[in-house]
Amino acid sequence: MADVVDSGELLRRIQRARACAAQEERAWRARGDELGRADTGDPSAARDAEAHRVAYGVVLRVLDEILTPGRHTAQG
Repeated sequence: MADVVDSGELLRRIQRARACAAQEERAWRARGDELGRADTGDPSAARDAEAHRVAYGVVLRVLDEILTPGRHTAQG
């Protein structure tokens, strides 16, 4: 981790991380919806998927705050 990066590269890395977190959040949301259906329901797996979705949502909010400070604080 001794690489020195300029602010532009740092911004690109944060944007890529944000895009990845958004993609993972969508994937876990879909997985949770699928697992939570009554016909194929697996409550334990659905809870795990929900926990992953929430975790990626938190990461997404943190990265959003880094990229656009103060814009998301009013949403709660």
